[in-house]
Amino acid sequence: VQLQASGGGLVQPGGSLRLSCAVSGSIFNSKTMGWYRQAPGKRREWIAAITSGGSTNYADSVKGRLTISRDNAKNTVYLQMNSLKPDDTAVYYCNRIPFRYEYWGQGTQVTVSS
Repeated sequence: VQLQASGGGLVQPGGSLRLSCAVSGSIFNSKTMGWYRQAPGKRREWIAAITSGGSTNYADSVKGRLTISRDNAKNTVYLQMNSLKPDDTAVYYCNRIPFRYEYWGQGTQVTVSS
């Protein structure tokens, strides 16, 4: 089972995007979910996490600009991205925390450029 993120695109610096990731219930229910990203030439990194109860945690690089949320009724996790910077350009993925290799999907490309 691969988790498919969606909602990426091209946005200008300072702009916003909202990413979504719909997940099957067996993967989502009562599990901590996260967002990760991989910039060109860099390793994949964790950026945001949310527990089943809604507690969140963020990497310092995105704190205050990105917001993770989840809709337990829809088995969906979201990433609201505001004040985007060129350094946020990357492929964004969702997965559980800790991640499972078999859940990595193709991700969604976010490009921040003027």
